[in-house]
Amino acid sequence: MRKALKLCSWQPSCRSEQPRPAAPARPRGGRVSHDVVIAVDVGGTMIKCALADLEPSGAVTARHTERRPTHAERGPDAVVDRILDVAESLAERARADGLNPRAVGLAAPGIVDETRGVAAYSANIGWRDVPLRDLAADRLGLPAVLGHDVRTGGLAEARLGAGQGASQLLFVPIGTGIAGAHVVAGEVSTGAHGAACELGHIVVRPDGRRCGCGRRGCLEAEASAAAVASRYAERTGRQASAADVAREAVAGEPAAVAVWRQTVDALADGLLTAITLYDPELIVIGGGLAEAGEHLLHPLHAAIDARRTFEAPPVLAPAALGDQAGCLGAALLAAAATTNAAAASSGDNT
Repeated sequence: MRKALKLCSWQPSCRSEQPRPAAPARPRGGRVSHDVVIAVDVGGTMIKCALADLEPSGAVTARHTERRPTHAERGPDAVVDRILDVAESLAERARADGLNPRAVGLAAPGIVDETRGVAAYSANIGWRDVPLRDLAADRLGLPAVLGHDVRTGGLAEARLGAGQGASQLLFVPIGTGIAGAHVVAGEVSTGAHGAACELGHIVVRPDGRRCGCGRRGCLEAEASAAAVASRYAERTGRQASAADVAREAVAGEPAAVAVWRQTVDALADGLLTAITLYDPELIVIGGGLAEAGEHLLHPLHAAIDARRTFEAPPVLAPAALGDQAGCLGAALLAAAATTNAAAASSGDNT
């Protein structure tokens, strides 16, 4: 068993300057080697990963998927080591099957510096300033790219899912927290400091509930799935998931109806601010709360319409890719890395 990474492994001065060479693909039975990419989506509880085929169009298609526990309770060193082990095992599987792994794409939570390839901070995992891109490139001997999990999810929905054909869209996953990704012409905006589109921290209720960021009344504190469950428990003394509350609201249970109305109103206020700022053609709603379907989207659309003045109404649509969006987005990043690597190699040979 490989030992957990020491802190020194996270420092640029402690890693090798060049990735070690990757083992060549070994087709069995005379099969022609086929190019694939490795995708790894790191969550607080689960790591979703895949081998994905590269399509001539630049799209990707998952041919093999896995889920493995993150084991965040073992500490950030162990999580980093596990991510690299998972990616390496997929590369080995690909070669054993006669496939040619070309690149690895990683999606990470928290604050991500995509330019430097650094996972800067994650409260759930506990890491700080981990050069995950370079660690993966060094371990696998392949081009590697690191993205933010929500932004990679937005990229996948834009290119492969509900946002296909939209020139500008917002991807808004509503789960334990709320985040956002702004996609323009198929590319995701990261912002100057890697923190673009943090919609969950738009203040919608200045005297509202305390948010994990320290402020009061953030959209995440007022309208996330966790907030729905918490508010319902405060009203009734009963524990219930956001999905349970949604079902009870549809059935007309008074406390659930009141909680659901508060949630929709807070979401409408937050999304109207986003609409005013970004003028999206489409808003794709994902995450656990989106499973309520039209019971969320219909009243939310009406509430946004009631608040609009000059803003054009965007289309609201449920996400199409579910919890695979981040992994597919990581595969798209890896596919782009293969193109960039090929272009660089071609330039070196001219």
